[in-house]
Amino acid sequence: MSATQAEIALFVSGALCAGFAIAAVFFLRFWARTRDAFFMALSAAFWLMAANQMVSSFSRATRGEDAWAYLLRLAAFVIIIVAVLGKNAPADRR
Repeated sequence: MSATQAEIALFVSGALCAGFAIAAVFFLRFWARTRDAFFMALSAAFWLMAANQMVSSFSRATRGEDAWAYLLRLAAFVIIIVAVLGKNAPADRR
């Protein structure tokens, strides 16, 4: 990868990280207004996605040697799935 391609990849990665962080802040704001645990879970998941993007972009591995970093993304998706299932559970099981 040339220097210019590496710079563009780092820029795009930073933009994605910022987007995930902005989404996390919005969900945190919704949680502060409603105190609904669903929004807190989504905020936590987006913070994990931002962390994953940051770790992946700043690691020197180019061929997936940093696969352990994707455990952050897995944790984020598990949090989202659990939050959605919990939100859709019948009222007597919550």
